[in-house]
Amino acid sequence: MTETIRFCRHCVISNQRPVASQEYLRAPGSEPDRIGFDAEGVCAACRVAERKAATDWRAREATLREFLEPFRRFDGRPDVICPGSGGKDSVYAAHLLKHTFGMHPLCVTWAPHAYTAVGWRNYGAWLAGGFDGVLVTPNPQVHRLLTRLAFLNLLHPFQPFVLGQRSLAPRLAARFGVPLVMYGENDEEYEGRAGWQEKKETAPVETLRLGGVLYEQLLTDQKLDPADLEVYLPPTEEEAACVTVRALGAYVPWQPQAAYYFAAERGFEANEERTEGTYSKYNSIDDRLDPLHYFTAWIKFGLGRASYDAAQEIRNGHLMREEGVALVRRYDGELREATVLWAAEYMGLAEADFWAAIDAARAARPRLWTREDGAWRLRRAVWETS
Repeated sequence: MTETIRFCRHCVISNQRPVASQEYLRAPGSEPDRIGFDAEGVCAACRVAERKAATDWRAREATLREFLEPFRRFDGRPDVICPGSGGKDSVYAAHLLKHTFGMHPLCVTWAPHAYTAVGWRNYGAWLAGGFDGVLVTPNPQVHRLLTRLAFLNLLHPFQPFVLGQRSLAPRLAARFGVPLVMYGENDEEYEGRAGWQEKKETAPVETLRLGGVLYEQLLTDQKLDPADLEVYLPPTEEEAACVTVRALGAYVPWQPQAAYYFAAERGFEANEERTEGTYSKYNSIDDRLDPLHYFTAWIKFGLGRASYDAAQEIRNGHLMREEGVALVRRYDGELREATVLWAAEYMGLAEADFWAAIDAARAARPRLWTREDGAWRLRRAVWETS
């Protein structure tokens, strides 16, 4: 656990930012790994951005074309699975695979907890661009249960979605006989190390935890059947062995803003007003639970949605650091009352129990939070250190 809070000299991320870890091993009280900082006080993601700026992308594209060649099919079957939601990045990824690189993608979507109206329209517009798609919607009762458990045990209500986001595509690829999965954005750009897309999470079922609870305990305590949890499980070793997983962002210069402009020309809609918790309108707008996901990140790590947005825009040259700091100060930690009421009802919680879980998480993180005059505040904020 990183005790001394430091902020990157280049962007607005702190050394509390988590990096992808084994979701299936998360137990109550456990902490994920954190992003690295170098001796000059610069985060690993900013160093990746520097290397990205110096990359010969023509050479990387040639490498990608060579890599794709053995996977190509000409018999009518898909040769690559493109995971996505219909957001800006999945629109860009699917079009690149089909129209730039001549592949035959099958688009696979793990449904959000609850679609926003704009998210559902964007999903339809994505496929209407000329793609086959498979939408997998998990049992709503089980999904709500796991979301509640993840919120109460881990303050991680988005975990059920994350599990499907990482595991569904490679599992379906193995079952459909598709040898390749290509995600769009490369998580290495945000974590400074190999992205989760290239890490194969496999583990014996008896060691798995969902919502912080052991698999066998879910079956007994929650009266679930193995079939209720099958869709959440990671690929088996046999499934993982027959599927290759990569991210397009490792081969093409990926930028969220550029992906947005590309997608907007093909039917993608942004929010009409800024997204809750940040200043932007086009990032992660398909799931009604997204605002709570970023709010709980603010509680656990002192970094909310505006911090994540501003950090990547600073690295991509679209914001000055001073602008990013001001935006973080204004919008980080925003959670509207309507979202609280909806999320509590979705998880089957009284509003008082919802806030009790939030307060308990703050109290358990004294390095981040202090309570003064009956109100919580961050001990160290980026605008106080700039």
